[in-house]
Formats: sequence, C-alpha cells, structure tokens
Amino acid sequence: MSQVNIEDVKTFLLALQDSICNALEKADGSAKFVEDAWDRAEGGGGRTRVLTNGNVIEQGGVNFSHVYGDKMPPSATAHRPELAGRSWQACGVSLVIHPKNPHIPTSHANVRFFIAEKEGEAPVWWFGGGFDLTPFYPVEEDVVHWHQTALDLSKPFGDDVYPKYKTWCDEYFYLKHRDETRGVGGLFFDDLNQWPFETCFDYIKAVGLGFIDAYIPIIEKRKNTQYTEHQRQFQLYRRGRYVEFNLVFDRGTLFGLQSGGRTESILMSMPPLARWEYNYQPAEDSAEAKLYERYLKPQNWLNLN
Repeated sequence: MSQVNIEDVKTFLLALQDSICNALEKADGSAKFVEDAWDRAEGGGGRTRVLTNGNVIEQGGVNFSHVYGDKMPPSATAHRPELAGRSWQACGVSLVIHPKNPHIPTSHANVRFFIAEKEGEAPVWWFGGGFDLTPFYPVEEDVVHWHQTALDLSKPFGDDVYPKYKTWCDEYFYLKHRDETRGVGGLFFDDLNQWPFETCFDYIKAVGLGFIDAYIPIIEKRKNTQYTEHQRQFQLYRRGRYVEFNLVFDRGTLFGLQSGGRTESILMSMPPLARWEYNYQPAEDSAEAKLYERYLKPQNWLNLN
C-alpha cells in the first residue's frame, strides 16, 4: 500500500478553499467571504467562510474542517461496523452556493478524506466527494457543460469513472418522498480507496478544482439575465426541496451533527430564504413544468453509449 499522508491532504484542501473563494468573489464582483475559525472540543476545528448579499450570490458558504476523535459516530459505523473502536480523523472542503438570480443554479461540492486507525492494524482510509447542480430554469448547454467538465476530469482515471459516479450522483441526490432528483446531478462517490493513495488523492484534486471550471462559466453567462417576481418565488419554492434533502437524507449533515461538529458550519448549506406551498402544480407547458418533466429525471446529458 502506498504511503497515506493526511498532512498533504490538509494542505491541498486549505489551498482549494482559497481558490474557490477567490473565484466566487471575482464572479460576484462585490461581496467578500467572511471567515470564522472554530475549534471542536472533542478534537480539531475548521474555518468557515460565508458570503452574503452579493451582487450575484445571495448566500454561499465554503467550509474547511479537520476533526478527529477516539470513537466513531454512529453514522460512520452503521455501514462499516469494523470501524467501531478505532480512532479517526476526517478532513474536507464542503460548499453550497445559493445565487440570487433564479437563472443561475444552486451548486454544491465537497471533497473529503477519512482515516480510522487502531494499534497493530493497518489504517482504514478512503476519499469521497463530488459536485452537483440544482437549476430552477435550466439551460441545456449549461447542464451539458457541467457534465462535460465532470467527464473530462474523470477520463484520465478510467473510462468507467464518470458513468459510475454520475449514476451514483443521480441515485444519491434523490428525494424519495418527492420521486424526483434534487437537480441535474454531476459526480458523487464515497469509499474511494481502490487505487493507490496518490491516485485517489489526484482524483480528489481534479474534482475539487474541476468545480471551478464547471460552475464559474455558468455564473458568468446567466448573472445578467432578467427575471420576474414569479420566477423568484418559484426559486424560493424549489429551495425548499434543498432543505428537505439536507435534513432528511444527507449523510454529511448527519455525520457532522453526530460527531459534534459546529452546527452553524454544518447548516450553512441551507438557503437564506425558502418557502413551501401546499400541493403546488406547475402550469401546463410552462418553464416550471419542463423542469419537472425533463430535468428532475436522470438523463444521458452527453449522449454517451
């Protein structure tokens, strides 16, 4: 097995947080991220960066954390009971961006590393992460660009990587009680350790930096598009789905809360405004109906065989 080096992972993740924040600030054009450093009583800490009330971004958070402890939280041992009794470390960068303009999709990305150790036994480690896009008024060329970026960064690691992690994303970001996907997907993976450590680490680097290439061009294309109050209200309604997914299904939220993470940092993924409406039905043949009929169902966006 190749040498596992968590310090190298931390160094990259801290630099990645800087790169993403810089790119988003430039795209927004006015607001800056405010940093909030925090410590975790049980071990570790992080730095939370939040941008609010920008020209483009209504609220966005880009978090780095490195936490550790002697006992695994239940969310981690539920499907990996062999990890019980091991000390552990987890570090990662996680972000969610909620733009003002309904024509700019909400986006989410994270890359993370986990290692569990026990004296006299080999460490158990893996990477996870991905990025996904949640549009309200989708433009197909944006969705294709998003997935093309995911395909291109995955290709050096094998022809099967993008199809596998694209499918995993469609299946993970799925609201069972609504029978719809959260958005148009992207990449999602967990338990990545089938390659040597360096190769897995290289893929994480590609995904983290690839988010910038995937998302910033969409912001630039759509940030000056005019929108109506009707479109704004639909955006707020659809943001409610984001809240539902994060509180009901998201494993990262559950892990953070169960491991004693900082609540404000964990829940910074929530939109600043959202609304619910009883038994909403989009008007027939409307742009809102098209979102449901085409974009909230898994699609072969790149027409791959």
